[in-house]
Amino acid sequence: LHSMKSSENSRPTKPRATEQRATETRAEIRPLAESEIDISLFSSFTRRQEVKKCLRSVGGQWVETEAPFIDDWNAEDYKFLAQCLRRTVQLGGIVFGAFVGGALKGFASVESAPLGKDGGYRDLTSIHVSAEMRGRGIGRELFSLAKSWAKEQGAKKLYISSHSAVESQAFYAAMGCTDAREIDGEHAEREPFDRQLECDL
Repeated sequence: LHSMKSSENSRPTKPRATEQRATETRAEIRPLAESEIDISLFSSFTRRQEVKKCLRSVGGQWVETEAPFIDDWNAEDYKFLAQCLRRTVQLGGIVFGAFVGGALKGFASVESAPLGKDGGYRDLTSIHVSAEMRGRGIGRELFSLAKSWAKEQGAKKLYISSHSAVESQAFYAAMGCTDAREIDGEHAEREPFDRQLECDL
């Protein structure tokens, strides 16, 4: 069972990130216990993302393309998300939650299982910030913590099967992500419009 991720052509099965720089907001960020992760945790979280342009691979180059759609989650999606995040913790991975005023406004998850031929990757299976809090530095903090945790596990790189919206791609570029040298076939097959990225630790 994999963490939930959003895609242009299917129901979400794993989340991704969207952020632009703006006023910093202070958030309490900490690891989540399995017992905390249920659908009620997301009662103040808004996934909604209005996408106008995405990156598409054309002749080996990433090209900005008009691809308008609205990415959002319903109750069943949040239920599935909670199941996936609990599974991450059960298997020894980490889920970080970012809280503002006691409400969850961002989260990120990293799997414990080594990924790649030499096991040098750890999989960043989700990173998301609630719509009204994007651009306030929460995503950057979550990403930094995810990198630190993966490095502590012996990883050399994070692996990200990333949402192709230009806003999401701008965030990952700002975090220092580049095209993955080793493509995970399972991720690429499940979400063919995703951009497979990596980030050195």
